[in-house]
Order: sequence, then C-alpha cells, then structure tokens
Amino acid sequence: MSGLELFAAALGVIAVWLTVKQNPWCWPIGLVMVLLYTWVFFDVKLYSDMLLQVIYAALQLYGWWQWTRAGEVKQGRQVTRLGVPAIIASLAVGAVGSLLLGAAMAHWTDAAQPWLDAALTGFSLVAQMWMAQKRVQCWPLW
Repeated sequence: MSGLELFAAALGVIAVWLTVKQNPWCWPIGLVMVLLYTWVFFDVKLYSDMLLQVIYAALQLYGWWQWTRAGEVKQGRQVTRLGVPAIIASLAVGAVGSLLLGAAMAHWTDAAQPWLDAALTGFSLVAQMWMAQKRVQCWPLW
C-alpha cells in the first residue's frame, strides 16, 4: 500500500466517522479521498473503480448539498427508510449496470478484474446514492 493510498484510507475513516455523526464535513473530506483514489485505481488498472471515484466526486458534491441545503428551510435531509419497491428497483439498476460495465471492461480494456470491479462499482453507486439521500439502507449495502 502506497503512502497516497494510506492517506486516502485515513481520510475515508474520518469521512465514515463524520457520516455516522451526521456531520456534513464528511462530504468535502470524502471528496478529497475519492480524488486520491482515482489516481490509485488508475495506477493499478482497476478502471471501473477509477471511473467510480469520478462519479463519487460528483456524488460527494450532491450529498453535501443534500445534507446542508435540501429540505424545508434548508436544514438538510432527515434519515428515512426506502420502501421495498424502491430497494428492489435500485438493486436491479445496480445489477444491470454491473453487467453492462463488466462486459464493456472485459471487451475494451486490459482491466485486471473486470467483472468483480464492475459489480463493486454498480452496487457502490447504489449505496452512495442512498447515503447522500440519508437512507438507512445504505449501511448494509456498504
């Protein structure tokens, strides 16, 4: 593990701790973390994970906005639960996205683990979106 990866991992631990505390600073710290991991994954040819980090960067900004600006009188979101139909639909989107991304990575890149990498990417995006929306179901999916 490189020094850069260790630093990114430390930022990740801090971001998760802040998330548990519902502190909106989890989002800018997470943004720095995902930008560092973008380079780490590119360097080891995990292209789906690299792409995931780019998307995470956008989701970090979305989450920061959701937690600080959304909702009535801009007090941010409250923790809520998803209904079963929404859970099934989200997981189906994650599965289809994983299959499409895995096929693309296996066919057009020299990715080290295209299918596993794509599955982690697809379902991580679902978990990240749920976390940005303060859905309690994000935790088991992580």
